[in-house]
Amino acid sequence: MAVSTAQRPAARASVFVLTFLAALILHDSVADVAPPSDTPTHRRFEYKYSFKGPHLSQTDGSIPFWIHTGNAIPSADQVRITPSLKSQRGSVWTKNKVNFENWEAEVTFRVSGRGRMGADGLAVWFTAEQGLDGPVYGAADKWNGVGIFFDSFDNDGKKNNPAIIVVGNNGQLVYDHQNDGSTQALGTCLRDFRNKPYPVRAKITYYQKTLTVMINNGFTPDREDYEFCVKVDNMIVPSEAFFGISAATGGLADDHDVLSFLLFRLSEPGQQLPPPESEIPKEEKDKYQEEFQNFQQELDKKKEEFQKEHPDVQGQPIEDLYESVNDREIRQIFEGQNRIHLEIKQLNRQLAMILDEQRRYVSVITDEIAKKGTNAESGQLDSQQLSAIISNQHEVLRNLDVLRNSFHESVKQIGSAQHQGGAGGAGTYESIQHFNDIKEHLHTVKRAVEHLVERNSQNPAEKATKCPELPPMPSCLSTVHFIIFIVTQSVLFLCYIMYKSQQEAAAKKFF
Repeated sequence: MAVSTAQRPAARASVFVLTFLAALILHDSVADVAPPSDTPTHRRFEYKYSFKGPHLSQTDGSIPFWIHTGNAIPSADQVRITPSLKSQRGSVWTKNKVNFENWEAEVTFRVSGRGRMGADGLAVWFTAEQGLDGPVYGAADKWNGVGIFFDSFDNDGKKNNPAIIVVGNNGQLVYDHQNDGSTQALGTCLRDFRNKPYPVRAKITYYQKTLTVMINNGFTPDREDYEFCVKVDNMIVPSEAFFGISAATGGLADDHDVLSFLLFRLSEPGQQLPPPESEIPKEEKDKYQEEFQNFQQELDKKKEEFQKEHPDVQGQPIEDLYESVNDREIRQIFEGQNRIHLEIKQLNRQLAMILDEQRRYVSVITDEIAKKGTNAESGQLDSQQLSAIISNQHEVLRNLDVLRNSFHESVKQIGSAQHQGGAGGAGTYESIQHFNDIKEHLHTVKRAVEHLVERNSQNPAEKATKCPELPPMPSCLSTVHFIIFIVTQSVLFLCYIMYKSQQEAAAKKFF
């Protein structure tokens, strides 16, 4: 059905208000349910194991605290690990070992080329020894540690590339090139990171023996817009190791550019960290202080020379110092939409991590049922596994109860705002049609959830396992709550229409 031009602004405004309220409620609920281990309290930047532009490389072509080998080319704003030529290898490694128990690395890179497919890929390493050269993405094979591979070439022909693969090694295994490491992978996810409009960002977190990889798809300049990729539990890495980045090309070629590598030390709440000054030798501290003073003096001289060469620039008024009303409104709208987008992304990451945990639980239970399926007398799981399942389900119930209480509290706050604002006149045709659409969408979601529950109830794994019955789940959305929600949206919509009409009437006075 076509929508008239006069109806579009009101419909867009009502959708914007509805989306903002839903995102706000979901943000409060997810913040209460999120596990504390995903948000470490202390996070300290370690400059001696990081690099970024500008002034990334020194005058002699070296990178402070890092070494580069092979075909790597450092510059002022990035490190080109390999150029887009055939059979190239390059890498950069930290000079000193990292002895942090928990850490987080943020890597910003570009992989670009003219071909439809790229080769071979880029790798981020945390190994006991520096793999300065070798056949595994430009680094040595049989490493002791972990490698996160950004593989862009499909060696096994299964059309499962580009992909991000996590592979661990104890120093004895040979990397399986023919199968793209799928036989040795601890986790993998399919992500296309080639030829993106913005640099791709990867956040690699090792906290409490859990390795998590988050990825930014390169379609937005937002630095915090990450998506969940891989999570590996019970990951054992060397206590002291080197960080490195390597890349390689084969018959096909890509430019592998690393813009920055930022390392952060993570510490558990209450743990005391040594002050950064105590970790810097006095000789190095004096050397860097002298370099900084020389750079500052050169900068001051260039400023004086510029002022002498351009005396007419001084004292000129700065144009466009204040933004107009329309620009401010547009900026506020875009900021609000960006904030809603980030909240939805955060919710998506939390749901993806929860889904990953549930898949692992289902796989463990399925394996146990398959092992004990031959024994007819003992067809159930042992008591320890059943207690773990029951405790997990009780934890889910408590989280749902927190969500329900948060929803009730939000409904009460909206109801109080409704009484304070007062109700307007009868709704127009646009508002009635809009709320009918909302109702239809809610019915669609309800039918989808019922279909999902019915499909899960027919799962043969549930028939084989006789778990204790759980208490009945409270209704997520009752009729009273739905009516309150609809009335609240109606009041907000009418208030917006009255406010918009007053603004237009006030604007007409000036013309």
